[in-house]
Amino acid sequence: MGHDEFDEVEGYKKIDRYNLKSIDNIASKYKTILSDMGENPEREGLLKTPERVAKAMQFLTHGYDLNPSEILKSAMFKEDYKQMVIVKDIEVYSMCEHHLLPFFGKAHVAYIPNGCVVGLSKIPRVVDAFARRLQVQERLTNEIRDCIQDTMNPIGVAVVIECSHLCMQMRGIQKQNSVTTTSAFTGEFLKDTTRKEFISLIGSKLH
Repeated sequence: MGHDEFDEVEGYKKIDRYNLKSIDNIASKYKTILSDMGENPEREGLLKTPERVAKAMQFLTHGYDLNPSEILKSAMFKEDYKQMVIVKDIEVYSMCEHHLLPFFGKAHVAYIPNGCVVGLSKIPRVVDAFARRLQVQERLTNEIRDCIQDTMNPIGVAVVIECSHLCMQMRGIQKQNSVTTTSAFTGEFLKDTTRKEFISLIGSKLH
């Protein structure tokens, strides 16, 4: 994105990358929004808010700058293993495209290799690459499934996502304890026995 910003707190170095031109454009619009809401963007507490929000939005949607398929291709290895590989409890943070409010939860992803495996850290990275965009949970689930299937050509892929949506909890129906579950399957996971094994394993507490 261009500009790197460093933030060191108690030995922790955080590196954020921003497109400064986009930050300025987005911030100017948020300043107008604050005024339209009846606030005073010139008061002390809000002086830097437009810039902060602009940076936050750019970070929350940085998935547009990532290529999930290339993430997988960067760590694919030939391996004669044909059993289920599961990465579960992957943290998901995304933004509902209808209200620009967050939804968050867990993703559980499995695939059955067909001659190659992928570095385990790449599965959460693929989830994040799609999640860090304006999304609906249903599309997010399918995009993760399709990317793994199309890139790796495994015997089957399974994706289950469980999320809480602030657009339901803070506004609208205001049901704080509701959770939305979506799933998508290909290949071997379309078979009832394989799918049931996957569901059983992601529900167990083996760790």
